[in-house]
Amino acid sequence: MSVHEPMTLATDYLLCIVASVFAARLWRPFRLWALAFLFTAAASLLGGTYHGFVHVLTPLAASALWKATVYSVGLASFFLLAGSGRALAVVAAIKLVVFATWMITHDEFLWVIADYGTTLILVGAVQLVAWIKRRAPSARWVLGSILVSVIGAVVQQQELALHRHFNHNDLYHVIQMVALWLLYRGGALMTTATRPPTIRPM
Repeated sequence: MSVHEPMTLATDYLLCIVASVFAARLWRPFRLWALAFLFTAAASLLGGTYHGFVHVLTPLAASALWKATVYSVGLASFFLLAGSGRALAVVAAIKLVVFATWMITHDEFLWVIADYGTTLILVGAVQLVAWIKRRAPSARWVLGSILVSVIGAVVQQQELALHRHFNHNDLYHVIQMVALWLLYRGGALMTTATRPPTIRPM
């Protein structure tokens, strides 16, 4: 069975591995952010499979796989925001419902970026306040991650590619690996004394 977009599949699967490692490392100290990384890994696995094998899937199977991909990103966005403060947990829940409802009839990745981007803006605001008030060590890493993620989003939406065999999606995945590492470092620096109380998922 041939692969439709081999480099995109490879970079997506590599992103999945990277996100899974960070999820495992954060699982005990910061469960909600660990879940954000876990669903990021799931989205990368599903997205890579979609890009790699969409040409051999039935339309129904391809659609289901893509929906699973975008909803996994939505859940990653939810847990990242919910783990950033109790007040934001309510906002995260509302935003997830809106996103899930909207994506029933929409497939464009632009909406996924918009949802995740909103989360990053809110998380960034929290971290900026934490830096101003108490020079929280996590802030610089998280804000750096947000900046890199914005660059990745621009690359993906503007379809900027390095080579015809390394397209904008491939470059986006590589940039996201850097963003995830920065986000992980920020999460690892959030001690129980400096981060919001963890809300244990049921």
